[in-house]
Amino acid sequence: MKAGDKHYKCVNSKTGYVIYYHSLNRGLSNEEVKAELDKVRTRVAIQNGIYLETLYWEEMKQDAELTQ
Repeated sequence: MKAGDKHYKCVNSKTGYVIYYHSLNRGLSNEEVKAELDKVRTRVAIQNGIYLETLYWEEMKQDAELTQ
């Protein structure tokens, strides 16, 4: 995962399981991000035979540096 990208996980709301990860360029506008995530969510739903409305995206936040 690139540090300059935003990272998302696609979650099945019925099971709570993450079924797909996706990264987007941080420079995209909010509208572009939404459009791209909607397109990918549709593809994931079709490929996995899952009702589209049960899938949603969560942005993955970068954890603070781990100390040793």
